[in-house]
Amino acid sequence: MTEDKSSIEEIYLGTQAVAENLKFDQGKLQEWIDSNAQSVGKIINIEQFKGGQSNPTYKLSTENKNFVLRRKPPGKLLPSAHAVDREYKVITSLFDTDVPVPMTYGLCEDADVIGTPFFIMDFLDGRVYWDHMLPDCSKEERKKIYQQKNQVLANLHSVNYQDVGLENYGKPGNYVARQVSRWTKQYLASETDTIPEMNNLIDWLPKNIPDDDETSIVHGDYRLDNMIYKNHEVIGVLDWELSTLGHPIADFSYHCLTWRTLPAMQDLKLLKELGIPSETEYRDMYSEHSGKDISEDFEFYMVFNMFKIAAICQGILGRVRDGTASNKHAEERGMQVYPISKAAWGIVETNFK
Repeated sequence: MTEDKSSIEEIYLGTQAVAENLKFDQGKLQEWIDSNAQSVGKIINIEQFKGGQSNPTYKLSTENKNFVLRRKPPGKLLPSAHAVDREYKVITSLFDTDVPVPMTYGLCEDADVIGTPFFIMDFLDGRVYWDHMLPDCSKEERKKIYQQKNQVLANLHSVNYQDVGLENYGKPGNYVARQVSRWTKQYLASETDTIPEMNNLIDWLPKNIPDDDETSIVHGDYRLDNMIYKNHEVIGVLDWELSTLGHPIADFSYHCLTWRTLPAMQDLKLLKELGIPSETEYRDMYSEHSGKDISEDFEFYMVFNMFKIAAICQGILGRVRDGTASNKHAEERGMQVYPISKAAWGIVETNFK
C-alpha cells in the first residue's frame, strides 16, 4: 500500500517539464514580476505540476524561494469556468484569518503576459494525503489529522465574509433553494431516462428545505487531498475554484459523503482501531468546533448533496448521448446517477416518511 500511495503522490505532487501547449514566454513573466511582485525575485527554473488540475499549475524556483503560479488554461472556455481571479480573491482575503492558505503575491488579468490570466502564491512544502484510511500514520496521528481537517472547515465557516471583503463573492441567502432549482434544471436538460427516484427528489427537496438559512464562505470541494499537512497539521487549503457564499452545513455534509461512499468508513470497529472518527463522531466534532447542533437536519443535507452529485452524473450521461464526452470512462461515471439517486431516496424513506 505504501508503494501505491507514493506513486500517487508522485503523479500529482511531482513536477515535470512544462508541456508544449502550456509553455509561455519566461521573459514576459519576469517583466511582470519586476513591475508588480518584486519580492518574488529572479526566476531560475519553471516546472509544471503533474496531475489533473483544471487550472495549469507551475512551480517557480527563484533566487529567493519557491512559488506557485496558477493560470487559466489556454483555449476557448466557458465564461465562468477556471476563475483564477476568484481563487486569488478568496485566498488573499483569508490569509489573515484562522484558515491556513498560502500568501499571494499578485494577480495578472492581462492575457498578453503569458497567454491567460494567472496569480502567484507561496509554495507550501508539506504532504497531501490521498488515502482516507491513512495507512502510514499511527492511531494518534490519524486522530490529529481528522481533528485538524474538521477544525479548519469550522474556522472557514466562522469567518465573517463581510469583514474580509467578500460580501460580493456570491449571493447571500437561499443557497440551498437556488441550488436545488439549478440542479433540477441541469438534470432535466440532460435527462436520458426516467429515474423515479430523481423525480421523487425533485418533488420532495423544495418542500423540505430546513428553516435554518445562513450564509458563510464555502469551499465547495473540501476534502482530504485538497489540503497540505505538515507534522499532521493543516498548513494550507487549496483548490478554491468552486468556493462561493453558501450554506455552511451543505458544505460540511458534502465533505462527509466519504463516510457514505467508502465501505471501510462504515466499519465502526475498524475506524475505532485506526483512530478515525465515525460519521456521527465527526459530525459532533464539527458541532463542538462551530457551536452549532447540526444533527437535526443533517440527513436532509446528505440527500441534497447526493441529489446534486446524481444530477452531475446525469449531465455526464447527457454528454455521452450527445457525443461530447471526452473521457473514456464518462459513461461509467455517468451511470452512477442510478445508485446515488436510489441511495438518496432511501435516506428520505428511512428518515422522513
